[in-house]
Amino acid sequence: MSESSAPPAPPAVSLGEAFWFWLKLGLISFGGPAGQIAIMHQELVEKRRWLSERRFLHALNCCMLLPGPEAQQLATYIGWLLHRTWGGVIAGVLFVLPSLFILIGLSWLYIAYGDVPLVAGIFYGIKPAVTAIVVQAAWRIGSRALRNNWLWGIAGASFVAIFAFNLPFPLIVIGAALLGYCGGRLLPQQFSLGGGHAAASHSYGPALIDDDSPPLAHTRFRASRLALLLLVGALLWLLPMGLLTWLYGWDGTLTQMAWFFSKAALLTFGGAYAVLPYVYQGAIGHYGWLTPTQMIDGLALGETTPGPLIMVVAFVAFVGAYLQPMFGGDSGFVSGAVAAALVTWFTFLPSFLFILAGGPLVESTHGELTFTAPLTAITAAVVGVILNLALFFAYHVLWPQGFV
Repeated sequence: MSESSAPPAPPAVSLGEAFWFWLKLGLISFGGPAGQIAIMHQELVEKRRWLSERRFLHALNCCMLLPGPEAQQLATYIGWLLHRTWGGVIAGVLFVLPSLFILIGLSWLYIAYGDVPLVAGIFYGIKPAVTAIVVQAAWRIGSRALRNNWLWGIAGASFVAIFAFNLPFPLIVIGAALLGYCGGRLLPQQFSLGGGHAAASHSYGPALIDDDSPPLAHTRFRASRLALLLLVGALLWLLPMGLLTWLYGWDGTLTQMAWFFSKAALLTFGGAYAVLPYVYQGAIGHYGWLTPTQMIDGLALGETTPGPLIMVVAFVAFVGAYLQPMFGGDSGFVSGAVAAALVTWFTFLPSFLFILAGGPLVESTHGELTFTAPLTAITAAVVGVILNLALFFAYHVLWPQGFV
């Protein structure tokens, strides 16, 4: 675009204007992370020009390195860039809140009317599509992540570990991280981040936060700010966890859900499909909160509603608490809604903390092999784990009664 035809730089964005945009985004963010990121690019880079494409992709790269839903983290990151901490909180919350309310309603309909032939038939037809979506996720992530034989080997080893030996997902993540760290030191070319997102090649006119904009004051690393946010984040986790333990005991359903999904939130390298194997191992195999069929139905609901796919955890929590009501015999809906809200809190709290406290730190270390090589290996391992999940779903779809 020539300088003579370039539009003027957009005016400053108020927090109120940003609030309504993030709310709108939370209501229309269908299509999984790829679709959500595409919507944000179109709205924020092309139409509104709140930030340049290069700054957008840089923020996305940072979020891709972190555990958690990258699209929600990207919204939080951009909100933080535009309006400091409160801007990030508002953006991240509004990205999630509409889908939470929608999933609570749909989960109740599923439990209350799932045995009605029409509703049951709809879910029966959706299940094979969900299996295909999981297979596609393995292919999509694998085509991006498995760039050489070493990474293919890690993916194959992780598949064997979970399929043949039922090794817990956290151990697979730890093992892959150690392999990546060692590989980054011994074979740096094989474990470099590479691939990633291409450099920005389009110009949509001057942006509010442009390529050559000076560093914003609140994006500079300050140890005092990091310590304060870590303290606040710890309190926001400890206080509700302590209250749940006091009210229901450590073995109470809500307490165990809070603890389980706090751990799950730290294992979502590679997106929501990466943590689903851990969720089904725990929620189905260990705790018995729901059945494999219900898990597939929940994933189908998550795929057809706005918001991050990891919001399927709200369905898991609702079903588990509805079937084990904690507030009396007729309190299934209240128990399920409370559980869904609590699990959403504990699942997304780390993502907010990663962005708001670690954003400046991640930017300063972005591209360093010591930091990125373990994550490269973890992403490769995730491919094998997702393939196992696809086989798990396919088995329960094709042979719901088992082999007979």
